[in-house]
Amino acid sequence: MKKLIIIMCIVLVACTAPKKCCSQNIKKIFKFSTFYAAANGGNSISDVDVFSVTNGLETATLKTPYDYNLALGIRKIARFGYENRASTFYDGTEDSWSDGASIGKVSGLEFLFEVDYKRQQGNEYLDQNHFVRFVDDKYILKGEYLEDGFADIKYFETSQRYRYKVNDKLSFNAGLAQRLSEPYGYDPLAEWMLSNGNIHYTYLALQEGYNVNVAASEYFSPDGELVATSKEIWEEVVIPTMLADYTERKRNELDQIIQHSVVLGFDYYHYTKSFWSHAWASVMPYHYDDGNDYSYHKYEGNQWLDYSSGLIFGYKLNRSIGTFVEGKYNKYWNRTWYDFKFGVNYVIF
Repeated sequence: MKKLIIIMCIVLVACTAPKKCCSQNIKKIFKFSTFYAAANGGNSISDVDVFSVTNGLETATLKTPYDYNLALGIRKIARFGYENRASTFYDGTEDSWSDGASIGKVSGLEFLFEVDYKRQQGNEYLDQNHFVRFVDDKYILKGEYLEDGFADIKYFETSQRYRYKVNDKLSFNAGLAQRLSEPYGYDPLAEWMLSNGNIHYTYLALQEGYNVNVAASEYFSPDGELVATSKEIWEEVVIPTMLADYTERKRNELDQIIQHSVVLGFDYYHYTKSFWSHAWASVMPYHYDDGNDYSYHKYEGNQWLDYSSGLIFGYKLNRSIGTFVEGKYNKYWNRTWYDFKFGVNYVIF
């Protein structure tokens, strides 16, 4: 239900655009959009044999289940000149890095709603990427919800920016951004250590319901299951698991907080058949401190710099050889996620 409410909020952001946008009927809004549902899969890493000599030679095989990706989405985003639809169908594996730019190829309303339920190397993730943006010559409005399980980042963001067009290629923007997220600066372990002065995490395990029989070197989970028969296994296997469960539970107990920030950015786009360059960046240099006990200001100590950027560059030196560089980089609350690729193509005639 929470995710559904967030998605509805994103749609409402679009309605802050001029009436000529909101008054369009449903058919016009979704014209040229594509709805897609797809399943992709493949084998994961190979099986690994693990040996033990604790009770004589024992062999166990660690098997990693196959990878898969179930994608469901709808998108209405005009393609830039350098973007080619090589495939007949959307299959949910497309990665259009230009979606991260502040402006699109055309002015007006564009949107993307995509949910991916995936398993990668045995770990399951629910990834979501939803956004609605309205671009005008004088302003940019955008609402976005991103959940990336692999990067451990999840937030809802809206922004309202004034846009100054230098020319048809370059524009600058400035405005305000609001982000709703968990308190990423919060460290449950640091809070626990400060509260009681203990530094040995066995005390925390006992607090969490684990039981220890030191004489017999037996360690039991809160459910009474024997989880370790030596101090080494207890400290190297059970304690890390307990710490991960504890920190996740404590973070989930806290309400999400809203962060108000100043945002500055630019977009540059130039395209010809032999040379193209597309670059963009958004920087948040100032963040309002509302005095919340779990505000990131409490952990950073002062202001910090959040930003996102991207670059897509291609150059065909002649009809045979060409080079390209593509990448994007994001840093929010000291969390980073990025992709890049570069290379050379040579066509033999």
